[in-house]
Amino acid sequence: MSAEFLAEIIPMLFRGLKVTMQIALTGILLGFILGAVSGYALQCRNKIARAIANVYIWVIRGTPLVVQALYVYFALPALVTLITGNRFVIDSVVAGIIVITLNAGAFISAIVKGALEGVDIGQREAGHALGMTRFQVLLHVVIPPAFKSMIPGLFNQFIISVKDTALLSMISVADITRQTQNYVARTYNTLPAYTACALFYLILLSILMVLQKVVENRINK
Repeated sequence: MSAEFLAEIIPMLFRGLKVTMQIALTGILLGFILGAVSGYALQCRNKIARAIANVYIWVIRGTPLVVQALYVYFALPALVTLITGNRFVIDSVVAGIIVITLNAGAFISAIVKGALEGVDIGQREAGHALGMTRFQVLLHVVIPPAFKSMIPGLFNQFIISVKDTALLSMISVADITRQTQNYVARTYNTLPAYTACALFYLILLSILMVLQKVVENRINK
């Protein structure tokens, strides 16, 4: 890899990194909210809420992320246009955030459900014995320890979301992968470009995995 090649490809990769992290961070935050609601619904007594959560998880886990991205970016606008009669388009980054949010939420729901069910029932009973309402028990007794146990799983899902953004290049999201594809399309310099892309992802995800270990060690102390 020449200095000239690196001087051109590295800024492109960092521009892609900005989009990748924007989508992954927004997706994991919104996905946590969606997953928290779904996870709570999965272990609540309301059958309708449980059914809705199960259908959502079934649809997301049962379809490939690439197909979801194509549907949100192409099919959904076509459906809205058909219903409203007005041409509707969706920005590729917004479509990417929607897809990452839906996928993160589906997997986080299982993390949330397990964390909530993992809280000692004795703590819940103690809260009720002190005169707390059901909501107060949930807020002050259940959620703090449950959230602590969720953090490793949430961090792991964030890393998965960062990797999943590479598939969004299919809908022209200008992430790391798409920036590399643009460079290759212009220069036909295939081998060095995709090697640099792979190494860039490897370094990025290695940093995130080390950070995950640091966070987990802090939690376990």
